[in-house]
Amino acid sequence: MKEIVLLTVSGEDKPGLTSSLCSVLAESDVNILDMSQSVIHSTLSLGMVIELPKQENPAHNVMKEVLFKAFELGVTVKFSPISEDRYEKWVANQGKKRYIVTLLARRIKALHLARLSGIIHTNGLNIDVITRLSGRPPLNENQRLPRACIEFSVRGEPRDFKAMKAEFLEISHEFGIDIAFQEENRFRRNRRLVAFDMDSTLINTEVIDELARRAGVGDQVSEITESAMRGEIDYRESLKRRLQLIKGLDASVLADIASHLQLNEGAERLIGILKSLGYKTAIISGGFTYFGNFLKDKLGIDYVFANELEISDGKVTGNVLGEIVDAARKAEVLKLLAEKENISLEQVIAVGDGANDLPMLACAGLGIAFRAKPLVKESADHALSIIGLDGILYLIGVRDRDLLEE
Repeated sequence: MKEIVLLTVSGEDKPGLTSSLCSVLAESDVNILDMSQSVIHSTLSLGMVIELPKQENPAHNVMKEVLFKAFELGVTVKFSPISEDRYEKWVANQGKKRYIVTLLARRIKALHLARLSGIIHTNGLNIDVITRLSGRPPLNENQRLPRACIEFSVRGEPRDFKAMKAEFLEISHEFGIDIAFQEENRFRRNRRLVAFDMDSTLINTEVIDELARRAGVGDQVSEITESAMRGEIDYRESLKRRLQLIKGLDASVLADIASHLQLNEGAERLIGILKSLGYKTAIISGGFTYFGNFLKDKLGIDYVFANELEISDGKVTGNVLGEIVDAARKAEVLKLLAEKENISLEQVIAVGDGANDLPMLACAGLGIAFRAKPLVKESADHALSIIGLDGILYLIGVRDRDLLEE
């Protein structure tokens, strides 16, 4: 008969504490079957499932020595016996699927956690681990927009995935938070390529609307753009209509518009960190190559695929050269890039905001609707609306403390 015990230790953390306790266990040749430790605000919580050796009164001797050492260290220790049957059932559960639920917000409140954990519970999932990915928040944040992120590792299978996603969207809208739900698999921390839409994703404007303002047809073009982004007009048709409205525009305005482009929050930080981690980056856009190449030079992006404006005699002709980059073409390009980089589509992240991005988001391992229209948020697997683009780092498991050297 094996004697298995759950040993839990709590108290003020101090250097050498774990080593001291394990040294006591080592003297009795104890097997460690499971172990987990965390520290929050200098308070330690340590748990170990141990198998006691087969000898006369092993529990008495080992536990007595652990209790003495715990008293010496100033911590509390508790012993809970585990039956062999219960332990074997626990081992059998290790094949169950695991998921990562990520909560992102400017500031995380107890109400957010209460509602989110309630949804997790009612869907039959069990929370195993909770980890803070964002840095320790100062009481007064004056230097940057605050961001906060907590990651839940959960086990089980959702009872109704569609209903659960709807609940996540509901509380996201109600509280101004973002919630991502991903399967925990070998690809989640092994993405290699991130592809971005450009207009209203990497930059905070639609370039064609800026061109239209210079041509004096801003309202007409904006109306068509909005309708296309909502998925009400076919993208090819909307592009042709808008280009005809700016026909004859002096091409010299392109350089001025490019020089005034504003990146969306977190874009520069995200791409800089992705490059440092060895990721490839791409712009796959229904916008224009002139502006995509400007951002490529500015940010160090690896690939640009967009529409090329035809210029003749220094004027915009109202046409594009080559194949139009529409929704289907975006998805096709993404697949070709994955093939070129010799990676699985599961290792690809795609980010966009419009209806014409949905096919691209759907074929990527991680598709993210960024500050998108309601239809796009509902259709995409993941949405990021509250914090900046650098929130994507949390979705791939990067912690702020990992980046302290940047």
